[in-house]
Amino acid sequence: HPAVMAQLIVLTEKAYSFTHDRVQEAAVALLDRHEKSHLHLTTASLLADAARQAAGNELLFRAVHHVTAALDCIHIYPYPLGGDLKRALAAHHSVEPARLLLGNGSHELLMQFAQVFAGPGDEVVASKFGFAVYALAAQAAGASLQVAAALPRDAAADAMPRGHDLAAIRAAIGPRTKLVYLANPNNPTGTGDGARAFEAFLASLPPQVLVVVDEAYAEFADAPDYASALPLVARHPNLVVTRTFSKAYALAGLRVGFAVADPGLIAVMERVRESFNVNALGLAAAEAALADSAHLAASVAGNATQRGLLAEAFRARGLRVSPSQTNFLLVEFGDAASRLEAALVARGVVLRPMVGYGLGECLRITVGTAAENTRLLACLDEVLA
Repeated sequence: HPAVMAQLIVLTEKAYSFTHDRVQEAAVALLDRHEKSHLHLTTASLLADAARQAAGNELLFRAVHHVTAALDCIHIYPYPLGGDLKRALAAHHSVEPARLLLGNGSHELLMQFAQVFAGPGDEVVASKFGFAVYALAAQAAGASLQVAAALPRDAAADAMPRGHDLAAIRAAIGPRTKLVYLANPNNPTGTGDGARAFEAFLASLPPQVLVVVDEAYAEFADAPDYASALPLVARHPNLVVTRTFSKAYALAGLRVGFAVADPGLIAVMERVRESFNVNALGLAAAEAALADSAHLAASVAGNATQRGLLAEAFRARGLRVSPSQTNFLLVEFGDAASRLEAALVARGVVLRPMVGYGLGECLRITVGTAAENTRLLACLDEVLA
């Protein structure tokens, strides 16, 4: 609706100068004026929420500006191959465009690699506390998931408690293994693998086994021995590295991810991916975000500072916190985890339960702004009292 869109464009562009409450008030007023149409409400709700998120971080403005500019062309299908974004990614990561595949978030790509390269009778290997999507991908492909043991909870900090046991993953690979998933850094444990250890692991694998390294949180990693696997792709035709614009680039709602791999493998994937799988607004925003090095640097630095402060605050309260290379912390609350999670939700603070990962004693906590973290700790003190 032109009236809704015009006003929300203004609201979004100016969001960086509004307070959180001011954006909420403006969005609610706008919704009230267009309450007769469900479609209007849906559109206004989504864009108002984007504006509210931008209000918390003025450095999002460049990407937001490109999104609003791209609204003039939303009646036109996006370029199906995403050529402009691919060329920008190729220059940014020093790879050939033929090695790049775009996805509707890296989630789509993680699912598709299993569906293309594994099937009934085949095996997919992942670590015990690996990202839940890996099991879903294996299931969707009709393949069997082989779960490798993780490092123990009491492993030394530099060995990353509950992190990937690369030796165990290697031992789980057999003659029917088609694909290995490995997140580095890992979700939900926050752990990371050192560059030398991973390269030795990769070199030990049979060349016919595809290794998909999920680097959704790579920009946040700051361990001295961490390094992206991207430089290894040129030397290992069986290596795939996936990235996303949903985390450090703060574009989760626009769903843009990409994979880097051997050109022959990418050519196969291009033939089976959905047409127009990345929308026009996502393409525009991702290209702008990639060029906004100031935003990325500020996001990463702010996360590192707040991650350290938040971890110390939890430890000061007697809670065990796993070392993290991401924008979240895995915190142990023991038998009280479920009760505390429900009590915090009632106070408007949402943490991620880990029961589905076999970590029912833990909660995964996103690192927020200083104000958000202060509120989290205040609410936590209330429910712990």
